Order: sequence, then structure tokens, then C-alpha cells
Amino acid sequence: MEARLNYYGNPVAGNFAKYINSAGKVVTDSSLPATTQELVKIRASQINGCSLCLDMHTKDAAHAGETALRLNLLAAWREAKVFTEAERAALELTEQGTRLADAGGVTDEAWANAAKHYDEEQLAALVSLIALINTYNRMNAITQQPAGDYQPGQWG
Repeated sequence: MEARLNYYGNPVAGNFAKYINSAGKVVTDSSLPATTQELVKIRASQINGCSLCLDMHTKDAAHAGETALRLNLLAAWREAKVFTEAERAALELTEQGTRLADAGGVTDEAWANAAKHYDEEQLAALVSLIALINTYNRMNAITQQPAGDYQPGQWG
């Protein structure tokens, strides 16, 4: 598969990517647990069918020590016993925030559950991360960015 657009070879797209990458650093540097961040990125990317993001974030998570069992069960997290209650709350918020039109928005229950596990800074980071990964997913899916060649840490 060939990409429809070379993001980093295009001045508009390259500048846009640079700015959202900077926004992503704010989330990465937040107190939201790194493991939770990777799970959120992977789950949203599964829902959105973003192969490039799945390639990147599953490899980065494994490289950081995430287990194959948890990565393999992430799509079925509700039935899997390997995720913490906090991770489940983040995954529920991720799914509802990713499927806004399908589910009618984020429920008060999902928000309250996330708020039981994360402080205000972490909630801000979680909401920002959900918005950010959905942006990346859409950019990559629309332009058909190919997957499979990513090496952990390749893009910082």
C-alpha cells in the first residue's frame, strides 16, 4: 500500500503534525500513567482501524514491558481479568469519546467512573489524549499510511 500523502514532505501537513506532536508531549509528560496512555492509544486505534497507530503503539507498549496477554485481550477488555479498574475506566471513556456519534456522547456514569480513579490533571490528560489519538487515527486512515515498518522509539 502506498500512502496517499507524504505527511512530512508536505509543508502544511508537516507543520500540522509538528504542532500536534508538541501537544502530545504535554500528555506524555503528564501524571497519567504511561501504561494507561498506551492502552488508550491502542484501543482508539483499534476502533478507528488505524493500522499505522496500531503498529506504533503496540510495539512501543511491548518495548516498554507491556505483556502480550494484555495487548491481545485489549479489544475484549470488558471480559478480560487483566486490566485494573482504573484502566477499565479509561478504556470506557476512550470508547465513548471515540464513538461519539454512535453512542450519543460520553455518559455521566463513564465520566464519574474515570473521576474516581484519576485526579483533575490526569483527567485533562486523558481527555486530551483521546482527542489527540483520534486526530492521528483520522490523519493516517484518510491518507492510508502503511503499517508494519515501525521500530520502537522511531519518532521519539
